[in-house]
Amino acid sequence: MNAPIVAGGHTRIRPFNTRDTYPEQALDNDLCQAVVAGNTVYVRGQIGQDLATSESVGVGDVEAQTERAMANIDMLLREAGARMEHLVKLTIYLVDPRYRESVYRTIGRWTRGVHPVSTGLVVSALARPEWLVEVDAIAVIPDGAR
Repeated sequence: MNAPIVAGGHTRIRPFNTRDTYPEQALDNDLCQAVVAGNTVYVRGQIGQDLATSESVGVGDVEAQTERAMANIDMLLREAGARMEHLVKLTIYLVDPRYRESVYRTIGRWTRGVHPVSTGLVVSALARPEWLVEVDAIAVIPDGAR
């Protein structure tokens, strides 16, 4: 795991460069998996990917990809000093509207009792053809909860 860095007054969790994550694409962008800005945590869109190896998981299985995306969100929130109950907003991207029920059922298990707001979008594709779902998240850490 990449050590968090502080830049611009914000903490960057798991910084990486796209040339390493997407070697098949001609990219060279410095990004991170999450940013802590004050008490707010912004989590990059998560997919069926092992964050340690960048390997896709659950290929062809939208439920397995959603499970991994939510597990990644949980892990990144914890690394940022937050918890799932601090979630306030999810954005869910699906490549097929028929995946909605299975995806939302899986997300519902992870967010039981949390009640975040959410927006669901159907998109023509994600960054890699094997990815079927992507979930990004915003959490707000209550004062004194760190």
